[in-house]
Amino acid sequence: MLRTCMFIPGDKDRRLEKVRALSADAFIFDLEDAVAEENKKSARQRVKRFIENTEHITTFVRVNAVDTDYFLEDIQEIVHANLDGIVLPMTDDREKIVIADYFLGQMEKRNNLKSGSVSIIPIIETASGLHNAYTIGSASQRVSCLAFGSEDFILNTNISPDEEQIQLLYARSKLVIDSKAVGLDPPIDSVYTDIHNDEGLKKTAKEGKKLGFQGKLVIHPGQIPIVNEVFSPSAKQIAEAERIIDAYNDAILNGSGAVQVNGKMIDAPIAERAKMILETGERYKNNI
Repeated sequence: MLRTCMFIPGDKDRRLEKVRALSADAFIFDLEDAVAEENKKSARQRVKRFIENTEHITTFVRVNAVDTDYFLEDIQEIVHANLDGIVLPMTDDREKIVIADYFLGQMEKRNNLKSGSVSIIPIIETASGLHNAYTIGSASQRVSCLAFGSEDFILNTNISPDEEQIQLLYARSKLVIDSKAVGLDPPIDSVYTDIHNDEGLKKTAKEGKKLGFQGKLVIHPGQIPIVNEVFSPSAKQIAEAERIIDAYNDAILNGSGAVQVNGKMIDAPIAERAKMILETGERYKNNI
């Protein structure tokens, strides 16, 4: 599960070097929106060098869209044993996944990598992408999860969201449901662009967690601890989960399928959710 996925501009050496000091769960080195056209080639080379010399960091690259002149060169340059996956922008149909899957496979062969070792996270940021989210998610076994690009989606659909962004509720919910139906990990929610509004970030992160997202895209180091905390279970939640698991296990041993904890009935689905909370808490106990 990825709570925080931070974008790093691929053409900024200082930003690249600061990555090792940050506590995001994954880093997305950006060759697309954050890089001007005249810097695409140099950014690609910088990111390539960084990936080749960096281990023990979960590393993704946002390549340029499949239908651009830069996509193929991006794939040819950045596939490496240290690369976990690519983030594919403007994914609006399954054909773009099929194309990316094919070329990733060719580069894996060329670099003697295990087939399928490089995953794909498609960004859903158009009406067509949302409509086709299920078929996009099921187009290749490389697709690990979907991500939501709300800023481009708003532009594409002519939506005028207010501060609550209730207008995006359908899109976010559909991505969660489609992801589960395909068998993917939960999707990753979109960036929060007001980098100085910590309360606003915390609120939208909590809303995304309630909707079923696994984490959030971030664009500033200051956003990392806030989002990590929101998507990590609290000490209170962990303690309650431990009580639920203990009580449920005792009930099973005594031949009962349900039990009460703090006046609430506990059955198998609730016990399973408590188990997930404990697993998440254990994984991230030293990184909030």
